[in-house]
Amino acid sequence: MVRDIVFLGVAVVFTVIAGMFTAADTALTTVSPARVDDLVKDERLGAKRLAAAIERRATYVGLTVLLRAVFETAAIAFVAVVAVDELGSGWGLTVTIAAMAVISFIAIAVGPRTLGQQHAYSIALVAAPVLTAFGVLLRPVTRALIVLGNALTPGRGYRNGPFATEVEVREVVDLARAQGVVDDDESRMIQSVFDLDQTNAREVMVPRPEMVWIEADKSATQALSLSVKSGHSRIPVIGENPDDVIGVVYVKDLVERMLPALAASHSSGDESRRELSDLPVAEVMREAVFVPDSKPLDDVLSDMQARRNHMALLVDEYGGIAGLVTIEDVLEEIVGEITDEYDTDEVAPVEELSEGHYRVSSRLPVEDLGELYDDVEIDDDEVETVGGLLALRLGRVPLPGTRVRTHGLLLTAEGGADRSGRQRITSVLVRRDHEHDAGREHDKNREHDTNRKNETNRKNETSSGAEKASKPGREHPIGENA
Repeated sequence: MVRDIVFLGVAVVFTVIAGMFTAADTALTTVSPARVDDLVKDERLGAKRLAAAIERRATYVGLTVLLRAVFETAAIAFVAVVAVDELGSGWGLTVTIAAMAVISFIAIAVGPRTLGQQHAYSIALVAAPVLTAFGVLLRPVTRALIVLGNALTPGRGYRNGPFATEVEVREVVDLARAQGVVDDDESRMIQSVFDLDQTNAREVMVPRPEMVWIEADKSATQALSLSVKSGHSRIPVIGENPDDVIGVVYVKDLVERMLPALAASHSSGDESRRELSDLPVAEVMREAVFVPDSKPLDDVLSDMQARRNHMALLVDEYGGIAGLVTIEDVLEEIVGEITDEYDTDEVAPVEELSEGHYRVSSRLPVEDLGELYDDVEIDDDEVETVGGLLALRLGRVPLPGTRVRTHGLLLTAEGGADRSGRQRITSVLVRRDHEHDAGREHDKNREHDTNRKNETNRKNETSSGAEKASKPGREHPIGENA
């Protein structure tokens, strides 16, 4: 009797400890590194250990999962021993499973997780020193179990175990949006941050034909005039051809260099004006930054921040200039389109004109075009944009007014002359191809009529054969050839 009481008491203590590790697990996955840094600056007790744990969050989350499983399993074992002694193996195991399922759900799963979210920083500060001590003792065991789990699990495993992964954070964001904690725009921006490493610079670049550039032998006055006309504050400077980019000229540098000369021209006359008009762009330009067009956007953004540079030239796999990307292009992947007073002719990625009728940018990815319609799936590896899809289906360079039918959609190109006078498409009108739908319906009706006609013929042949079989005739005796 005394032993049973001791065992049940130990089971209760172990259940409480398992719940505490569940709360610590939830707290570690909830706390923000930025807030923890503030706690360190405020010299809160345990803040430094917590900061160290956050740097290796996945390792310590895996440790809390292991410790919770150990104490929870031990509690169930102690209860099972008492129940089997008192009730026998059959009823004892049944009572243990039923009772511990309810207790574990309430005392280990639901309750501690709620507390871990409500008091994440307080619990994390208390748990960090304890987890650090356990981490020193059990780190080899945790590592070994993670390696074993990865070996037994199909596919590629995770070095630190499947704890606190990007997928888990995405699910938390979706849950927060569903519960109204964050709105749709905030959720989209958070998800877009995770997508930066999966998006390469080529997908958001200004393609080479749309680049505005100036030759190195042009004057600073011409460069300033081009900047005013185009609305761009940074313009690539080329040498022999557009693939030979030798620098970038900044409007700020032009103004800074030209203002003193303009002031001097008022006093000295034509000589200063002549000197100003003869100033070549090559003397004012800065060094250009080149990156591969396949580089992920998060790396491009990090490089721009480190170099304090807002524009980079993209180089394709053949060494030619594929286009350029600005820091604005990268930020637009997170917050959406950013327009200013000079972007009056910029086309929105998607504009809904009416139900099922859209105007999309010619640079819109074909996957995004398919998502506009529930029953349309466009997965073409040969092209990436709607403009490319038009050219592929047309078999030549599309011009404004060109119509193409593909994937049950009717695409109509829109555009006009660019700065160089060439006709280019900038947007595409998209709607369902009703002729295609009507043709498919006609084919279905014709197939249905054909099937019905064949069924009628079969019935007629069957009834005709039955009538012939019912008519009297000469029967052939057995063994006689028919």
